[in-house]
Amino acid sequence: MTGQETARGPKHKGDLTRRKVVAAGAGAVVAAGVGGSFAAGAFAGEKTTAGTGTASGTSDDACYRLTSETTEGPYYIDADKLRRDITEDQEGIPLSLRLKVIDSDTCKPLANAAVDIWHCNALGVYSGYESMGSGGGGGTGGGGTPPSGTPTGTPTGSPPAGGGGGGGGHEEPTDDERYLRGTWRTDKKGEVVFRTVFPGWYQGRCVHIHTKVHVNGTWTDAGYEGGTTCHTGQLFFDEESVLAAADVAPYSTNTTPRTTLDEDTIYPGNGTEGGLLRLKYKKGAIAKGVVATLTMAVDPEATQDGTGGSARPGGTGSASATAG
Repeated sequence: MTGQETARGPKHKGDLTRRKVVAAGAGAVVAAGVGGSFAAGAFAGEKTTAGTGTASGTSDDACYRLTSETTEGPYYIDADKLRRDITEDQEGIPLSLRLKVIDSDTCKPLANAAVDIWHCNALGVYSGYESMGSGGGGGTGGGGTPPSGTPTGTPTGSPPAGGGGGGGGHEEPTDDERYLRGTWRTDKKGEVVFRTVFPGWYQGRCVHIHTKVHVNGTWTDAGYEGGTTCHTGQLFFDEESVLAAADVAPYSTNTTPRTTLDEDTIYPGNGTEGGLLRLKYKKGAIAKGVVATLTMAVDPEATQDGTGGSARPGGTGSASATAG
């Protein structure tokens, strides 16, 4: 995969990027409050996994270091549906994704921010890009003999044209499907909850979810307009949980070589700061559902669009890559 450095420059407070999210039906914005508690909940005999955190401080909302920026990847589609349940008809392990967005300097929650998420299905296919097969790698992810033992598939060199890395740039959509994509607003506590399925995998990448955070825009009956993208990142899953999910259909039919978390060239290797989710599920019964949580500390003054450039005052360059 191809790596590239992201340059940090001056603030762009007044440089608003025009964007618009189309609401899924009238009144969607009016009902945009996140219902229920943000607590992860409990399962009988639950299994909890978490990465190494980097939190400090003594307040209820501990101060966090900036959540790592990563590439947008080739499969982002703007103007997705405004919704919390992005599952549509996709099969897979139910996943409740519960994110909290805070200002990394003040530790205060960012209310009314727009959070995008998108990811592949259980067989590694992205909506909008079905003709590219499993993550753009060509062919479908299912069929054949299920994988067994320790997963392999360490990526070497640059991905093939149209492959999992998308050739290092954005790919234009090839169809009108939009499953496993959506946008929702953070509540007054900076919290947002999505209902989806546990992602699968495709060649060259570990299991992950893409995310963006937009601020300073306007919520309207049509969706979310204007503003800037202050964070572009990816959310990751620990290896033990991925192996447990891989034993469950339809993941078990995915014969595409799988890249582990440690082998992945995008994951920064820094735990929750790098997007490693805290996962809860019933031990020995992951198929019943998973709750994933993470606090994302962002700089609302920054512009981080994930396409190779960033503008955060006082920061230093950080490496990113151009994979899906």
